[in-house]
Amino acid sequence: MREEARPLRTRERAMKVDLSPVAVIVWAISLLLAMTLASTAVALSGYGIRLNENQILYLFSTSAQVVAAIYGLTLTGFIFFRNELSREENEDETLADAVENLKSRYFRLLVIITFLVTLALLLANLAIAHEGFGELRLNTLILNAGQSAFLTSLVAVAYFVFDVVSPKRIERASRKIQNRVDPGVGTQASGSLEEFLRNYNEIESLLERAGERYQAVSHVTDERRYRRRISNARLAEILLRSERISEALFLLLRDLITLRNSIIHGAEPVVSQTIVEASASVLNQLKAALGVD
Repeated sequence: MREEARPLRTRERAMKVDLSPVAVIVWAISLLLAMTLASTAVALSGYGIRLNENQILYLFSTSAQVVAAIYGLTLTGFIFFRNELSREENEDETLADAVENLKSRYFRLLVIITFLVTLALLLANLAIAHEGFGELRLNTLILNAGQSAFLTSLVAVAYFVFDVVSPKRIERASRKIQNRVDPGVGTQASGSLEEFLRNYNEIESLLERAGERYQAVSHVTDERRYRRRISNARLAEILLRSERISEALFLLLRDLITLRNSIIHGAEPVVSQTIVEASASVLNQLKAALGVD
């Protein structure tokens, strides 16, 4: 057990580098305020760079064009990348939870970037409109806040791009899902992975047999027939809608399906004893609900 604990802790430390959207918001606001206050303090102390009206107009018009162009390219690239994620999800049903987790994360990061870019553009317009009149200190604050927002936007876009193109994104998402579904892993006594998978395979077999009537049958040109298998999560939902299982049992099934899928896509091949016992309990409940001995 001591030999396996070391790589687990290493992976957990690696996951902490993957900032949550809330942490990104805090980081972005802190960086924006810090740069604004520091640059304004330097400017008011007399050590800053003095710009004339033409320089200010050129600087902020160029900055606005650059940040708008980068945002447009980022948004366009993300649309194509999101379609690629959807294709992978359609080809492999077990990727559904990890892909949806990534889509949700990327969407929230994109909202943050949109806010920062909008703020940078508004400050750029305000700096251009306010130039030539107004109090010197206020103008200085607006100028420095505008350029700080521009730089913060660039850093946020760079973080987003590197996060999207990370080669281990599916593995990281799978480990996060595992920690959410099985919070006891790594802290509680480890259970038997073999027993968990054995219980899961029986559950999967029961779902397949119960959902045979719902499986879609397609015809091909040579009149052979093939079945496009419905995912386990969808089968469980169909059984719920058909009132063959309870909502509580459906939620338990959904968690087990999610955990098993996360394990085969990069999460730690370890489960807690609590999950092993839960899988056995769910198996018995499913048998009772479907009338299987």
